[in-house]
Amino acid sequence: MTGFPPWHTASERGPRERNADAVSAYAAAGAPGITFALADGVGDDPAAGLAARTAATAAARTPVADGPAAAILNGQRALQKVGGTGDAVMVVAMPFEGGYRIAWVGDSRAYGWDGHMIRKLTEDHTMAEYFRRRRQPYTPRMEHVVTTSVRTTRPDEIGTTEVIGGGLLLTSDGVHKVLPPSTIDAILADPSRGAAALVAAAIELGGRDNATALFVEPPAADPAVIATEPFRTAA
Repeated sequence: MTGFPPWHTASERGPRERNADAVSAYAAAGAPGITFALADGVGDDPAAGLAARTAATAAARTPVADGPAAAILNGQRALQKVGGTGDAVMVVAMPFEGGYRIAWVGDSRAYGWDGHMIRKLTEDHTMAEYFRRRRQPYTPRMEHVVTTSVRTTRPDEIGTTEVIGGGLLLTSDGVHKVLPPSTIDAILADPSRGAAALVAAAIELGGRDNATALFVEPPAADPAVIATEPFRTAA
């Protein structure tokens, strides 16, 4: 794989006291591909922000050949080395020929983008999703109670998937739990917008959390984007 498609990221603190989200991307010199990581610290304190930054940085430094699940575990080892109790949820994406391999813990998400619509690729690791899949009652609060995290996950609990073709969107819950899919579709369909517009819309629509998005454009050869214009890089 040679070259990387354009990608853009944006993050806003929102009404929280601090921004405990973090994004990291790294491409080792001479190595194929680039690793993307988006982490969301658990809580609204300095330990949460440190955990997100530490996990995202360690995950992004994982060689593409090792795979995204290994990146999650590298984030875990980095948190253990730092010590303390700070924790985060995270989603990691690595390209392979024709698509992306993805791993996650918690409720950070990955979506595929075909130039028209997003498609959710990950399944939230939350109490609400656990009971929903079993057709059992749950409360709104359970949407925010995660069942896996970077610090606590076992290897067999890490979610994994892959997607072929198109672009890729990674989000913290401050974006996807505020914006309906139709709104995300409309924003990404406009070439002059992207990650920054998603984050701004989430805050404007009353989001109460940090909001972070990372958008990787579809490859130039993808038929879905032949007639589009380049996205402007988010500030």
